[in-house]
Amino acid sequence: MPHIATTNPATGQVLKTYEAMSTEQLDDAIERTDLAFQQLRGTTVDQRARWMNAAADLLDAERDEIARIMTTEMGKTYVSAQAEVTKCATAARFYADKAPAFLADEPADAAAVKATRAFIRYQPIGVVLAVMPWNFPLWQVMRFAAPALMAGNTGLLKHASNVPQTALLLEDVFRRAGFPEGAFTTVLVGSEAVDHILSDPRVRAATLTGSEPAGRSIAQIAGRELKKTVLELGGSDPFVVMPSADVDRAAEVATTARCQNNGQSCIAAKRFIVHTDVFDAFAEKFAANMAALRVGDPMDPNTDVGPLASERGRDEVHAQVRDAVDNGATVLCGGEPPTGDGWFYPPTVVTDLTPQMRMWSEEVFGPVAGLFRVSSYEEAIEVANGTSFGLGSNAWTRDPGEQERFATDLDAGNVFINGMTTSYPELPFGGVKNSGYGRELSALGMREFCNTKTVWVGEGAASAGAGAHAE
Repeated sequence: MPHIATTNPATGQVLKTYEAMSTEQLDDAIERTDLAFQQLRGTTVDQRARWMNAAADLLDAERDEIARIMTTEMGKTYVSAQAEVTKCATAARFYADKAPAFLADEPADAAAVKATRAFIRYQPIGVVLAVMPWNFPLWQVMRFAAPALMAGNTGLLKHASNVPQTALLLEDVFRRAGFPEGAFTTVLVGSEAVDHILSDPRVRAATLTGSEPAGRSIAQIAGRELKKTVLELGGSDPFVVMPSADVDRAAEVATTARCQNNGQSCIAAKRFIVHTDVFDAFAEKFAANMAALRVGDPMDPNTDVGPLASERGRDEVHAQVRDAVDNGATVLCGGEPPTGDGWFYPPTVVTDLTPQMRMWSEEVFGPVAGLFRVSSYEEAIEVANGTSFGLGSNAWTRDPGEQERFATDLDAGNVFINGMTTSYPELPFGGVKNSGYGRELSALGMREFCNTKTVWVGEGAASAGAGAHAE
């Protein structure tokens, strides 16, 4: 049986353990979720909106306790955990409000296709498997669950094995909000059970946020089974600073962008690509800001950076830093894990990187920044795009021409200019290259798991037009 437990990263103490589901229990869970789909697909979008708004109300009312669970399970600061819960409630209300428009029949040019009526109808497809990571244990699930449930699909959650309490509370929230029993089901299983789940004909699609190997595995199974997938994988996001930038502001935002969620975010800025004209000024301010961050107890409101989620993760981050140093890199601050309990790592800035170092091309999943000096816009783009990833990106320039060029030339799913990459319910989110495919959030995220159905009506049809349907 896989190890499914809450282990406090700040202390290394195991707080709660769970027994993994048997194959029979897992099959029963799939059956419940499929039966719930048969019920949910027959409800109106207005009814689902009432349930989704009720879920948002529960999240707001229970924010502090939910945040405490997240902090003790994966180490994010309590303040950031509270903000994550609030963001989830906001997304739930967004989809409750926007789903009627997103799902409404979309008229087409009937005359052009020789019909009396022609339109597109968006309908749910069934049970969707969500394989989710631990770093934003509530938000990354909610940005799938809210649009999927509002579309009339049901969700089967296989969460990371170190956040079981967060996974179970989400199921409980949707149940108490009024959704049919089984509409959102958490299964406590290890990754080896994913093949079994996705091979089940009752499961119609899958979404995964996680590593490249996990994405390749899901895609391989889904390809064999002819099932739709959406993948949001790793990132090694560039943060480009040009001579016209507000260097003080860029260095301030860079600190947050690198250390948000203790540096464990796919869209955290990781490679800081700075024009030589402002490199020294930026490096000095950035390193000072990073060194000033407080590392410690994530429940303390004064803490800026808590522990990494696992000892293995902390050791891997340090191995990447040591590899760079051993091959000639310079550490401007940090670089050595503290002694004592917990899996802490200090905010670290490393420069003088070369292609021979792991940090040049690998994603570093912790509060470690790589600093690159470039001499032109063209070189900045070459370094920024010189990775297998393409999730988020940042560019800092007050030159309108450069802003337009960055928007086009950065090879990423998201380009943020003079601001930190983040996600909003209103905007599509996803990557290119090895960062995955498909989109979450916005109307696109809802329609990823809909049957986009063409309806063509010839002569003799009733005169009522498309648009009333919103399922």
